[in-house]
Amino acid sequence: MSWPDAAATVFVVLVASFAGTRLALWALGRRAILDHPNERSSHVTPKPRGAGLAVTAVVVVAWGALGTGAPSFERAAILSVCAGALGLAALSFVDDLKGLSVGWRLLGQFAAVAAVLAATAERGAYFAGILSPAADLFAAALLWVWFINLFNFMDGIDGIAGVETASVGFGVTCAALLAGIGQTPALLGLTIAAAALGFLWWNWEPAKVFLGDVGSVPLGFLLGWLLLDLSARGLWAAAAILPSYYFADATITLGRRALKRAPVWQAHREHYYQRAVRHGRTHAAVASAILVANVLLIALAGLGTIGWTIPALLGAAVVVGVLIFHLASGRRPDNGAPAPPPAAV
Repeated sequence: MSWPDAAATVFVVLVASFAGTRLALWALGRRAILDHPNERSSHVTPKPRGAGLAVTAVVVVAWGALGTGAPSFERAAILSVCAGALGLAALSFVDDLKGLSVGWRLLGQFAAVAAVLAATAERGAYFAGILSPAADLFAAALLWVWFINLFNFMDGIDGIAGVETASVGFGVTCAALLAGIGQTPALLGLTIAAAALGFLWWNWEPAKVFLGDVGSVPLGFLLGWLLLDLSARGLWAAAAILPSYYFADATITLGRRALKRAPVWQAHREHYYQRAVRHGRTHAAVASAILVANVLLIALAGLGTIGWTIPALLGAAVVVGVLIFHLASGRRPDNGAPAPPPAAV
């Protein structure tokens, strides 16, 4: 595909995601498919939930089109990932509507991950050959399922999922172009970033609609595969750096809950970005801070791609540490009095 054609494709994806999200907003509102505030929420009024139906559909169609035109060694991988994303979207939409047990959700996620890893077994090691082939696949599956779930856990305020998806997608594109690993990974990253931006227009504070699990679970699945694909191509440092804030926030928070013997899977508002909102920062301010950190992480992933691996990893640790400190350091209003409820969004 020529780069003018690629630019046109990305533009079409952006417009389709924007229009599809608007259509989903109308349809979800008419059918009263709403996200009601709960222990995890940072909003106080019900909002339509399920715009991920449109975003996931747009990404899968775009990736499917790119996959059919990709070299044969990439085609099977892309099409199997698209099929897995559709399966998880269907499962997650049922979860949004009726609620499913943790066991059924994990079973579906492991099945989708295992199917893709089996279909792409010839790709080689995901962890630079430091593990045996069986251990490498097992570790990739566990890490991928963990990423799917942490991406879902982190979708708790306006704008955050769109910012992270666009950042990781664009970061994958930059790393792919710097490393010269081919046009296909770059286009996959660009298209998912464009779809995220089309959705973000409707999800920025004050959000008019939410992704729902039907969006956050498939997007976590698709982004997880992009990152594993980078690692399999030798760009493990970039793959580790790009999502490092999400990994750090989710892992530290759930680790702390586990140490307190609190239910890890129970809804809560203890992530650092949620604490920042509880302490009085706006959703837009928190999402913007994460965006600034992600821009720095993209630059550091680029440095890691061109050989500055150790400085890039150390720099990423500093960026993530500063961001977490910034989010955790907000003071409650009125000299420690409880913060007021979050504004209606």
